[in-house]
Amino acid sequence: MTNIAPAPVRRSRLWLWLAIAVIAAAAGALAGHFVFSPKPASDQAVEAFFRARLPDPAGSDIDLGKFRGKTVVVNFWAPWCGPCVEEMPELTSLHAEYAGQQVEFVGIGIDSATNIQQFLKKVPVEYPLAVAGFAGTELSRNFGNAAGGLPYTVVINPDGSVKFRKMGRVTARELRAVLPGA
Repeated sequence: MTNIAPAPVRRSRLWLWLAIAVIAAAAGALAGHFVFSPKPASDQAVEAFFRARLPDPAGSDIDLGKFRGKTVVVNFWAPWCGPCVEEMPELTSLHAEYAGQQVEFVGIGIDSATNIQQFLKKVPVEYPLAVAGFAGTELSRNFGNAAGGLPYTVVINPDGSVKFRKMGRVTARELRAVLPGA
């Protein structure tokens, strides 16, 4: 005679495991939402940005406070980041398009000055670039980049409020939609 468990016991175990799997999937989705969704920019993020002085790739200081009162496109990037490199020509074109219109662009490089200098020999960029190293990741987190991923773009209004944030490659079309008329 074989010992086979009655069917209802097997079915109840199956339902138990199925319920556990559904709960685990829901918990994972919820955790992913909180980890990878942009968090609201902290109240101090914009003020910390405007108080910062960062070197450019040549070592000269960039006083980010000089952008206060203007619309500012802040792009966190790195030379080793493919989507960052892809968006830079478009950002350079937009910078030229918005010249003289109280719109400023600044790239915050998450790498060393040497690596950024090497990058600029291959890809010309016309807007100011600052070298923040890996400390720039913390600045981007203050703007809501919980995952610390790149590229990450923020648009700050002249009044200091954050108008736009995007993780991933940004397009000229997306930025034109939030920037003052060209």
